[in-house]
Amino acid sequence: MMWRDGEVLALRRSWGEAGRRCLELDVKITAAPAGARGLLAGRACRAVAYEQLCGRPRPGERVRLEVSALDRGLGTGGHAMVAARLDVLPADPPADGHLVKVRYMPDQVMVAGADEQGAAHHGVLSLPIDGLGLDGAPVVVADLHSSLPAIVAGARAGVGDRPPRIVYVMTDGGALPLAYSRTAAALRRVGWIAGTVTAGQAWGGDLEAVSIHNALLAARRVLGAEVVVAIQGPGNLGTDTPWGFSGVACGDAVNAVAALGGRPVACLRISQADARERHRGVSHHSLTAYGRVALAAADVVVPELAGALGERVDAQARWLCGPRVVGARHRRVDVGVEGLREVLAGAERAVGVRLSTMGRGLEEDEAAFVAAAAAGRYAAAVAAGEVSSVGR
Repeated sequence: MMWRDGEVLALRRSWGEAGRRCLELDVKITAAPAGARGLLAGRACRAVAYEQLCGRPRPGERVRLEVSALDRGLGTGGHAMVAARLDVLPADPPADGHLVKVRYMPDQVMVAGADEQGAAHHGVLSLPIDGLGLDGAPVVVADLHSSLPAIVAGARAGVGDRPPRIVYVMTDGGALPLAYSRTAAALRRVGWIAGTVTAGQAWGGDLEAVSIHNALLAARRVLGAEVVVAIQGPGNLGTDTPWGFSGVACGDAVNAVAALGGRPVACLRISQADARERHRGVSHHSLTAYGRVALAAADVVVPELAGALGERVDAQARWLCGPRVVGARHRRVDVGVEGLREVLAGAERAVGVRLSTMGRGLEEDEAAFVAAAAAGRYAAAVAAGEVSSVGR
C-alpha cells in the first residue's frame, strides 16, 4: 500500500443513493513519505470517497489517501482512495447488522445482511433447502461489468408487453463497493433495474448477502426479480494465464444458479477489436469459465453475427456446446441481433452512461455489446415464456 496525505480541493461529482454515494474529488497531495516516488507533494489528482465509510469530505479538509492503483496507472481503479478524514471523525453507523465484509482489513465494513439472524427476510431465506429456489427464473451470467447496461437494454427490448423486473447481483471479483459503479447507479436512477444485491465480500447493495447463493435467492424471493443479472463489479483482474482471471467465477455462478433451480444463461464475452488474440471472437475467459469450470448445463447465447467474426464465434460455440470434459452439455441458443445496435445507442441516451469495454465504445467494438444485449433478449424471452420465438 502507498500512502499520501492530501487536501480536498473540490467535489467533482457524485452518484448513487443518499447515504451510499460515491464521491469523486479533486485533491492536492500535501505529504509523501521519505523516499517516495512519482506522487509527490504538490501534485493534484482525482480521488474517490465512499459516503458509507467516511461521510462527505469537504473542500479544505485533510484526508489520508491510498494511491497504489493510481501510481501504477491502472484504468479501472486508477483513483486515489480516501482512507480517512484526518480532521473529522464520521458518526457511528446504525447499530444494526453483523455481517463484516472486507473482513480483517482496517477498512472492513459492517452491514446488515438479508440472510442474517433477526433480519426481516431471514425467514424467507431460511426455508428448508428443498423448498427454497429460483423457480426456473433466468439468471444471466457475464464476465465484465461493462456488459451490464447492454444486457439490461436487451432484456427491456425483448418480447412481452412490458419489460421484465430486473435485479443486479454484484459478485466480488472486481470492485467491492457497489457505489463505485456509475452504471449501476444510472440504471437504478432511471428504473431499468429494480434493485441490487451485493454478494460475498462486495458491499453496498440494496440487500447484502453472505454468498452468491443467498444473493440470487434474495434477488428472486425478496426483490421479486423476473430476470437476474450476475456480474462482478467494475474491474477485471487477469494474469495472462489460463486460470488466473477473476471471470473464472462465471462457472461457479452457473453452478449456483443450477443448484437453486434457476435457468443459467451464459453471456459470451465476444470482441471484434481486442488487440489480444486470446480475446478475439469468444474470449478464452468465456471458454474456460463455461467450458471447464461450470459443471451444470447453461443456455449459451450465441449472437448471429455476420462475416468472418460470425464464423469464428460459431466454431468456438460448437466446441463450447459440444461433448464436455466435465459436467453436463450446454444448450446452444442462437439469437438474432436485428435492431440491437439501435437499442444500444438508445440506451446510452436514455441512461446517460456511455457503453465502454476496455476503453472501446459501441463504434469500436459493437460485437461486445450486441452479444450481451442478445443474452438479455433471450432471458426476457425465457421470463415471458416465449423462448421459441427467439432461439433455435
